[in-house]
Amino acid sequence: MGTPSRPVVVDTLVMANLGYFQLKANPGVWSLKIKPESRSEELYDILQRDEKIRELQVVISNFNGLTLPLKVMKKIEKFSEELLVEGEGDAKQDAGVWNSFSGLWNDKKSEETIHVFSLASGHLYERFLKIMMLSVVKNTKNPVKFWLLANFLSPKFKDTVPALAQAYNFEYELVTYKWPSWLFAQTEKQRIIWAYKILFLDVLFPLDVKKVIYVDADQVVRSDLKELWDLDLHGAPYGYTPFCDSNKETEGFRFWKKGFWESHLRGLHYHISALYVVDLFRFRQIAAGDQLRATYSQLAPDPNSLSNLDQDLPNYVQHNLKIHSLPQEWLWCETWCSNSTKSQAKTIDLCNNPLTKTPKLEAAVKIIPEWTDLDNEVKRVERESTMAGTASPTPSAEQGKDEL
Repeated sequence: MGTPSRPVVVDTLVMANLGYFQLKANPGVWSLKIKPESRSEELYDILQRDEKIRELQVVISNFNGLTLPLKVMKKIEKFSEELLVEGEGDAKQDAGVWNSFSGLWNDKKSEETIHVFSLASGHLYERFLKIMMLSVVKNTKNPVKFWLLANFLSPKFKDTVPALAQAYNFEYELVTYKWPSWLFAQTEKQRIIWAYKILFLDVLFPLDVKKVIYVDADQVVRSDLKELWDLDLHGAPYGYTPFCDSNKETEGFRFWKKGFWESHLRGLHYHISALYVVDLFRFRQIAAGDQLRATYSQLAPDPNSLSNLDQDLPNYVQHNLKIHSLPQEWLWCETWCSNSTKSQAKTIDLCNNPLTKTPKLEAAVKIIPEWTDLDNEVKRVERESTMAGTASPTPSAEQGKDEL
């Protein structure tokens, strides 16, 4: 969707789930069309009043957005051809819709920039988030761009993060996605946050973002994320770290080793959702987002299902949607991992400890030696920014996505 002066301002995929999509837009007149010179354009025409058109004019008159049914029809000569071609070798895959995106990933900057996704809610977790971001840029040699979910961030965070970005030379963008009206809704804030971590990965980022690494806010990174970025996922759409098994004191709390999960996993790992890498090209190619949303829709109405939504969902579907198990050192937490393995940790996460129930702020100071220095550094940058008056408004990338 775009304007005469900027033909492509925003793009997205159409979900297989009810043919749903949404795009962000300010009030104005927009041109909506199928991506030019794409597999989609080869197969489909847009219909308006039963006539084929190249593009649809969309008028948005307010910030409430616009719900719009979009009709398309497969071209008669292409009626027997499929849009998504998968599973019969690389040559056939390359001939499908994904070939039309190939030019998007030739940009040198896109290849070099490490994209990191995270979210936070509340003053404490926003404090953790800034420390996590600082730990990433201090240890990652490549340029870094953070994608932060705007839905739960405070105005204060949005006002202060530009100073950090300027001081440490990283990019950031605030993204959001309006909960689709047809998708089973969560009512508890924590479960809504968990849902946003997993349900919209295929549509939350622009199509030219080929990969993203999710890092929890309450985590400190100690290694170069380029190593994780370059890791071979062996055809899986994403990679997660299995839960540690070395802290025997918490053995009784490993719920995945008994009952339903032991039976369901059938020898597969149960993975933690505090850090994962997503191959968005592969994820979109196999319609992984559609599979996750469909399974979520089946399970979510049952209050006894998806207790840990963001973890349970990908672990539950991994027989059909493969998870590549990352090396154990990519996520260490005191709850599940022994102290003897801490020195090899590439990231440290502040997991809740069912034995000690230590508050996270206290645990951070105790468990992560560099945490206090990082915290003080963030405070110094914010203080200097406030004194200099350099804190700037949140960039326009925060604009919401209106339902179309």
